[in-house]
Order: sequence, then structure tokens, then C-alpha cells
Amino acid sequence: MVLDNLGSSLRGTLDKLRGKSRLSKEDVEEIVKEIQRSLLQADVDVGLVMELSDNIKQRALEEEPPGGTSARDHVLRIVYEELVDLVGESTELPLEKQTIMLAGLQGSGKTTSAAKMAWWFSKKGLRPAVIQTDTFRPGAYDQAKEMCRRAEVDFYGDPDEEDPVKIAREGLEATKDADVQIVDTAGRHALEDDLIAEIEEIRAAVNPDRSLLVLDAAIGQGAKAQAQQFDESVGINGVIISKLDGTAKGGGALTAVKETNSSIAFLGMGETVQDIERFEPSGFISRLLGMGDLKQLTERVERAMAETQDEDDDWDPEDMLKGKFTLRDMRRQMQAMNKMGPLDQVLDMIPGLGGGLKDQLPDDAMDVTKDRMRVFEFIMDSMTENELENPRSISASQVKRIARGSGTSEEKVRELLQQHKMMEQTLKQFGGMGDGDMQRMMKRMEKQGGGGMGGLGGMGPF
Repeated sequence: MVLDNLGSSLRGTLDKLRGKSRLSKEDVEEIVKEIQRSLLQADVDVGLVMELSDNIKQRALEEEPPGGTSARDHVLRIVYEELVDLVGESTELPLEKQTIMLAGLQGSGKTTSAAKMAWWFSKKGLRPAVIQTDTFRPGAYDQAKEMCRRAEVDFYGDPDEEDPVKIAREGLEATKDADVQIVDTAGRHALEDDLIAEIEEIRAAVNPDRSLLVLDAAIGQGAKAQAQQFDESVGINGVIISKLDGTAKGGGALTAVKETNSSIAFLGMGETVQDIERFEPSGFISRLLGMGDLKQLTERVERAMAETQDEDDDWDPEDMLKGKFTLRDMRRQMQAMNKMGPLDQVLDMIPGLGGGLKDQLPDDAMDVTKDRMRVFEFIMDSMTENELENPRSISASQVKRIARGSGTSEEKVRELLQQHKMMEQTLKQFGGMGDGDMQRMMKRMEKQGGGGMGGLGGMGPF
């Protein structure tokens, strides 16, 4: 996730307050210095860092913690609120007919972001279309067309036309039936005059409802000047921060947003068209501080389950809570998990499991988990219909045959069967819960997550 190193550093700093019921001036000054260091290392502008840390220091010394709140949770709340204020509100993006223009330097991720946005709008029930006007970069047309094919959205471009303004006009006419028209413009390696002039011409021809600037999360301090010049030339209504799945610090992009009085519209976190999410300030900072994001988690779960359901209309997930849980059900659950996105991102969204837990895991822990899921699928592909429906009936000789057929070991087959047994037992426990029990459990999760601050420090990794 963006600013992952910053999140880890901030959590480590706040953990120094564990066990303390009151804060001394020395405690606050030490914590503020650590926060300053963390933010500066993440490329956040010095002026913003000083403003933010001064606010945290003043509030931590002057505000009385609510009754029963530990010193750590009191400072955590303050840091949370100040960071939410730093990143600002989410860009206004109504679900209605509109035209959106994208701007940014070459390599910032505009073409990928255009297809991702179109996919996102399509999942909200709108019909989007992408208009590719980049005649400068070789391969821009082919890349955009392929990305839109993957996103299953309409696309317009003309590889034989050299005038981007003409392409934009004709593209608007060709896609006039679309609800959302996304115009992707060309970029350059630097803020050259011809780039600005071209974007200004396209803007005049397109007359977009919104202009969004795409910023690479790795841009650093250069983001400030870039954002200001784009804003002065074409007017920027919001920012898309791309490539958050890398090692980028991300603070420069956040600084640019603040300095141009703009806001963040989307976060792009991977290579596939599904790797995008609408920016929500509270959830973003909540994940950063290891507090989870139940809203984003719920959206991903619902989307993944719906897509899995579409692929198998006969499957009803609620049936698993009522009785038999087969290996087929387990495979469907695994497929749904894959559709939710990278496991480390999912962990970030679970209150008490993200942040601190990830910090304790080996670097390759997520990849190992993915590999394990793939091995399980290979094994299940080598099973008979009866074995998939009745895993408890699988004998030692069948284990040997399945291992040989899947190219795995007998140990891996038994590991799958044991994992299935554990999941089956867990589902039976959920199935026996009444509505009141489930509501109490969800309230407890919300209290320990971003929805409420109480008890944040007492939740263990599992």
C-alpha cells in the first residue's frame, strides 16, 4: 500500500507509548520528532511536516484523553485526525453522465489509469468509454485498446491520425452514447511547452466536466511544481495516485495535492484493470495506521462474491452456513479471494490484522500464501467428482493417486484436506450464530477498527 514504510514507522513510534496512562512533555516531544522523521523520509514537504507535527504536539499536550483511553490510543486518534486533514477530502465524482480528461507526464500511468477508471465506473452501473488521443508515444494506441478490452469497456482511437485534437473531437462523437467519456492525453518526459499547449487545445475541444492529474507515487518533491503548472494551464479538479504497489514513498504526491488545493480521486495499486479503488480519506489513513478499513473490505468482498456467483449461477454462498461444505465450495472461496486483490492489501483492511501483523511477516509471506492456493487448485483439479463432494471419504490410496496426478506430494494433499476440515469447522460455528451474535461480533470489529478508536492497542494479530 502507498506509504507502507511510513505506516510501519508511525506504528512503531506509537507502540513506544504502550502501557502508559499519561503523557509527559518529554514523551510528546520524542513522539513528534519520530513522526517528523517518518514523514520527511516519505517525501512529505518540510512545511507540511512542521505544520502537522506542531498540531499533533499542541493537541497531545492540551487535550485531555477520554476516560479509559490509553496514552497510545489518545495520540493515535490525534495523528489519525491530523493525517485525514492533511490528505483532504475525496474528489467529487458523481455517478452520472460526464466527460473526464486525464493529464500527466509520460510514464505516470495515465493510459492504465484510464482503463481502470472505466472499469470502476462500469461496476457502478454506468457505461464508460475511453478516448485515446496520445499520438506522441509509440504503442499508446495498442496499449489503451488492450487495456480497455480487459476492462470490457468501449474504446476509441485512430492510429493513423496525427492530430490529437481531431481524435478527441471524433472520439466524443463516436462514443456519445457512453455515460462517462474518459479522454487520455499524451505525456512527455518533462513539462514542455508543446505538451501544455496540446493539453490546452484538447481541453478547449473536449470541455471536460473534470480534469484529473495522474501522479506516479514515486515522483517525490517534483510533484509540487508539476501539479502547480498543470493546474495553472488546464485546471486540476483531482489527482489519481498511481503505482502504489511498488516501493514508492508517496509523500510527494500527497504534498502536491495539498499545495494545489486539490483532492485525490483514485488510488492505483497494480497492473490489472481491477487494481483501483476510490479514495476515501478516513479508510486510507486508517489502513496506514494499522486500524483496518471495513468499508473498503466489504466492497471488495461483495464484488468478489458477485463475480464468483456470476461464473457459477448454481452456487449460493449462504448454503455453506447451513450444512455441507465441499471442496468445490473451498475452491470457490479461494477464487473469490483472488478476485479481492493482493492478500497484503486485504490484510490492511482487516482491523487488528493489517499493519502490525504485516510488519511481523517475512517479506515473501504473501507470495508463499498465493503459491499455496495455486497448489491446492492443482490438487483439486486431479480429484474425481465424488472426492470433491466428499473429501472426508478420501483414503490413503486416493491421496497417493491424487498427489501423483497433480504433480505434488502426498503431504500437500493431506495439507489441503486438513485446511478444508478447519474451514468447515469455522463455518459451522458461524452457521450456529444467531443474528444478535453476528451483530455483536461486527460491532466489536468496528470498535477495534477505523470506525472507533477504543481498544485499538489490545487486538492481537489473530
